[in-house]
Amino acid sequence: MLKNKTLITILICCSVSVFWSCASSGSTAKTLFFQAEACHRELQNSANNQKYRSYWFSCIGKFEAVYQQDPSGIWAAAALFNMASLYEALYSHSYKPEDRQEAEKLYRQIIADFPASAYRQRAQAAVKNMPQTHHGAADIESVKKDFFAAEASYTELLSHPDRQKFRSYWMEPIQKFEAVYAKDPSGAWAAAALYNAASLYEKLYAHSFKAEDKQKSEEIFEKIINHFPNSAYCEKAENRLQKDIKSLILDNSPEKAAPVVVGKTQDCEKEPLPKAANGDFSKVTDIRYWSNPEYTRVVIDADQATSFQNNLLNKDPAIDKSHQRLYIDLKNSRLDCAKKTIPINNSLLKAVRAGQYTSDTVRVVIDINSFEDYNIFSLPNPFRIVIDVRGEATAKKTVPQTDQDSPHATSIARQLALGVNRIVIDPGHGGKDYGAPGYLKGVHEKYINLEIAKYLAEIIRQELGCEVFLTREGDQYLTLEERTAIANTKQADLFISIHANASRNQRAFGIETYFLNLTTDDESISVAARENATSKKNISELQTILNDLLQNAKINESSRLATYVQKELCSNMEKKYNRINNKGVKRAPFYVLMGAQMPAVLIETSFISNKTECERLKDKKYQAALCEGIVGGIRHYIKETQPTAYFGDPGKKGPQG
Repeated sequence: MLKNKTLITILICCSVSVFWSCASSGSTAKTLFFQAEACHRELQNSANNQKYRSYWFSCIGKFEAVYQQDPSGIWAAAALFNMASLYEALYSHSYKPEDRQEAEKLYRQIIADFPASAYRQRAQAAVKNMPQTHHGAADIESVKKDFFAAEASYTELLSHPDRQKFRSYWMEPIQKFEAVYAKDPSGAWAAAALYNAASLYEKLYAHSFKAEDKQKSEEIFEKIINHFPNSAYCEKAENRLQKDIKSLILDNSPEKAAPVVVGKTQDCEKEPLPKAANGDFSKVTDIRYWSNPEYTRVVIDADQATSFQNNLLNKDPAIDKSHQRLYIDLKNSRLDCAKKTIPINNSLLKAVRAGQYTSDTVRVVIDINSFEDYNIFSLPNPFRIVIDVRGEATAKKTVPQTDQDSPHATSIARQLALGVNRIVIDPGHGGKDYGAPGYLKGVHEKYINLEIAKYLAEIIRQELGCEVFLTREGDQYLTLEERTAIANTKQADLFISIHANASRNQRAFGIETYFLNLTTDDESISVAARENATSKKNISELQTILNDLLQNAKINESSRLATYVQKELCSNMEKKYNRINNKGVKRAPFYVLMGAQMPAVLIETSFISNKTECERLKDKKYQAALCEGIVGGIRHYIKETQPTAYFGDPGKKGPQG
């Protein structure tokens, strides 16, 4: 009898213990749930926090803790549903397929594990209503392609004054930019598309004087300000609205870098600087940048060379730093004021800030939203530090899937990934930089380069069907690093820099094509020194910097492109002219090719310092023959790297052989 009473007592105690354990678990899960819910509400009320994944995952983690605390309790299904909802909402910001996949996975877990819960029906409805695709990789590429097509139409219009007399020519690029916005109203290219549409209406008003054009322009600028307050285009739109519209009649120049955001430092904060020690300081004079949502080049200008170091800091939400920061410290340097700031605010970068970190150190901080990798290098004469930051989408091209898993099919797929659709041509020199003087009086390299480049662009469009952009359309000065930045921000597939050679030996003549690489050849170093506007000593020192850059350069593709161009160019010229000197393919560290993310070559078309070749370079027929040869080389390159452009798919529009 005593044994039975003892057993009953033990069972009662165990039951009470289990009950309180369950009650305690439920109470804890409930407390955690309300904490997670508060986090969710705070996130919903903060548009700024919604830009950063860390805030989303903070709330998701809190709901996950609820589920882990009591996986079969009354709060479990609710916690999972909120996690799924957060992932789904995050996907509308990130467009990352894994976020959508995680949301669907959690919804389906609720359906399977909680058949009696009210959240099961809600999860079923959520799965049913989830879009199969939403701004996926293919959609983003489509939006980008449409944007660049609109931009090509814009550039084409501004290069033909005769067409600007007719409204229909203006409406064509306007409608294309508006279609880009309509296709992806909250995407990375939306603000840029609206800004270009507004700018076109603004320029159209300078021709039409119609009030509705002015009104439409202002409406779109205001829309950018209201819908994209954190975009760099917001400030640009505000500035355009404040500008006297009458001045636009005189301002009909093309927006050279659209969709690229181009900027310099704003007015700095006038604060007392730390007292400097005695010494000769380098002065940081300017910060420039070229940016699109997937690539940014930042250039720090200084009046003399100085040492510098850089470091990447990780995210730290604890100190309100939910993004990575890249900083560059310039030693023995001074800033002309306490602080300088450039707001960029695209999907890649937030801003660039400069300040006097210590009495003899200037610190430049780049606030990074997201990135794949970056490169930093310096260029002399004048001294500047170049920082290239690349986004995830531009880091590599996806190799298309093939029906056959054979070595041949794989090879074709890799070649297709190198397809050529957009080419940037760079007419060397320009503006205050005349380039090499010609043998004949009044002939200068900058004019010859531009004439050849324009004709080359025309032939490429006609014969290869590629989009073509020029780094300069007229006699304007561009820095060498700016030219590469334009090619990168345009997301070009090829970059071709056009030059004319020169030598103190006026008997020197011939044609040669260069690609970026190390060299010990004294003649190549001399050519690079002249084109870089620096000394042979600087070129030799530069080669140590190149060791790092060449890891990401398209060396093999550039070498192959240079080989085809040189071969076809000389072959074509030899058929039409005597005494053509094929000087071959060479390598050298040209500044204008440094940091190019696509196959890039520099062509020395002929020697402007040679009497015969100077006379030929002035001749339109000779220029045409040069361009035909260059196009032949590009065609050969495309034929090898993109074979379906010539064979295979007869329905696909592409270059004609």
